[in-house]
Amino acid sequence: MQPTKAGATRREQILKEAAQLFAERGFHGVGVDEIGAAVGISGPGLYRHFAGKDAMLAELLVGISGRLLAAGKHRIARADSAGEALDALVRGHVDFALDDRPLIVLHDRELDRLRESDRKLVRQLQRQYVELWVEVVREVHPDAGESQARAAVHAVFGLLNSTPHLGTRGDLSGRQAAAALLRRLALSAFTALDGEGEPG
Repeated sequence: MQPTKAGATRREQILKEAAQLFAERGFHGVGVDEIGAAVGISGPGLYRHFAGKDAMLAELLVGISGRLLAAGKHRIARADSAGEALDALVRGHVDFALDDRPLIVLHDRELDRLRESDRKLVRQLQRQYVELWVEVVREVHPDAGESQARAAVHAVFGLLNSTPHLGTRGDLSGRQAAAALLRRLALSAFTALDGEGEPG
């Protein structure tokens, strides 16, 4: 039986509020009742949607890893060139980094709380996502060896995923300005690969 649209929307609302609360106060600092109150239902009412907080955390972290991978494949498939594909990948990850900051915090702090099977799945999805980028980066910057391209991808992820630490003043207070800056920084970082082959 497929969930109704309303049911899916309520699940998404619960996950969004849970992510925000977990990021702000830590996984163990948030109770089911508080998550319920944030979405206007009783704490026990959450159990109609999730088995518990552990299930919410798993769905958040496995879910975002899967969505990033699927979206990355879609962007590459739609691109007319490797350069366009790389720009699309960067733009997509910038959107994630700016719009889903709590998930970045959760990944950094709470990944080890997942059961082993879920943690392995997150890592598997992430490796596939990295390899999508590596392949495109090597097409755009053919002088780069595989190890250099992979290192650059991880470095760019580190740059883009630093958004939870960005200030809210000045030019970065506007989302459009922040997105444009992050995109320029990421693409500029990849240009450092030009002329850098594997060591002989």
